[in-house]
Amino acid sequence: MSTKFRIFSLLLGDLFLMAVSLGITLLIRYGKNGFLALFPTHVKPFSLIFIIWLLIFYIIGLYEPRGFKNNLNFAKNFGIGLLINIVVATIFFYLIPSFGITPKTNLLIFIVIFGILDWLWRWVFNNLTVSPAALAKILIIGAGSDFEKTIDYLSRSPQLGFEIKAWLKTADEEDNRKISRMIKEGGIDSIILASHLKQNEPLVKTIYQNLASGIEVVDFNIFYQNTFKKVSLEEIKESWILENVAKKQRAYEIFKSFFEHLLAALLTIIFLPIFAIVFLLIKISSPGPALYKQIRVGKNEKQFNLYKFRTMKIDAEKNGPQWSQPNDPRRTKIGKILRFTHLDELPQLINILKGDLSFVGPRPERPEFVRELKEKIPYYEIRHLIKPGFTGWAQTNYPYGASLKDAYEKLQYDIYYIKNRSPILDLLIIVKTAKLFFGKI
Repeated sequence: MSTKFRIFSLLLGDLFLMAVSLGITLLIRYGKNGFLALFPTHVKPFSLIFIIWLLIFYIIGLYEPRGFKNNLNFAKNFGIGLLINIVVATIFFYLIPSFGITPKTNLLIFIVIFGILDWLWRWVFNNLTVSPAALAKILIIGAGSDFEKTIDYLSRSPQLGFEIKAWLKTADEEDNRKISRMIKEGGIDSIILASHLKQNEPLVKTIYQNLASGIEVVDFNIFYQNTFKKVSLEEIKESWILENVAKKQRAYEIFKSFFEHLLAALLTIIFLPIFAIVFLLIKISSPGPALYKQIRVGKNEKQFNLYKFRTMKIDAEKNGPQWSQPNDPRRTKIGKILRFTHLDELPQLINILKGDLSFVGPRPERPEFVRELKEKIPYYEIRHLIKPGFTGWAQTNYPYGASLKDAYEKLQYDIYYIKNRSPILDLLIIVKTAKLFFGKI
């Protein structure tokens, strides 16, 4: 069962139960005759609510395959999603008169019925997802730390829909016989193959001779991207970058630039009172300028001044540039609050208006760190092919970190974003950024 099919099935199940719960609610309150009379007037407003509920479930993460597991995290997310949906439904029905109904008791009954039915549905669905019959049997061929990471993750996450039947680090003559035997015995649905092994003619011939068995062959890098939503730096080469990353999307970039300038101007006006308050608090609480500028590396490695509200003491870098740490002792009292709420980032709206920064893109680094990272991390310069961002795919998928290892991990997400950038992905990143922010307060 493919991941997309499972997600689609879960979504259809939720939508079906919403409609069923509404029908049961009307039958309980008004009987058969009342149900027939009132169902048409309830369908239209409730349909809009259903769509919003599904969107909120998506934002909360209830349609992410890694969450298809009956554990405490699932229970927490389901409870949070349901609570938010209750608040949203209440606001819509009582603040929008055009709906024509204010179903106090009906809404309460509907929420109870749907909550119980959907919990049971998802509990059954999660169990079915990890049943042996539902898992795709895969053979993985290749070696490296990313292979080890993938195998460990899949072994611990059967809800993703895969069962590892075998892992071959090499592909010699004996291995080829094993592969052929496993396929003929019917125990393999897909072969996950390292990119460089496509040049191994005996291996390719063995797989080709067994295609009639109905097996699927998937490039490991593609499988890795689909699983982790990032690119494997071990698997890509310069030729892959030329084919997948080094391409312009002029229409998208023009639209994005126009929209971002418009939105940045609007947000600057809206946040002017907050700008003024933060400015005064910084000036009162510690000596030095309220607004801080720092040189960062942008598109095509062009340097620019990034604006932020100052969160550290004026002599924070008397010993030279340093990585910022989660509980940095150089922060001021106000600086701790600004960092926690991300209000220190607001002046970057100026950078967006100037065209140095986008709302979404790889986060810009300082020149001193860029020089070091380019020497130690392969393909690090690729992140400068596009404009850097206020937030990014790496920031929404990887916890805060300031080390060489963290930079390596984040680069894999940055390259994934550059390869797949689109208005839909940008919107998803903005939504996930808002979710991370509200999850902290």
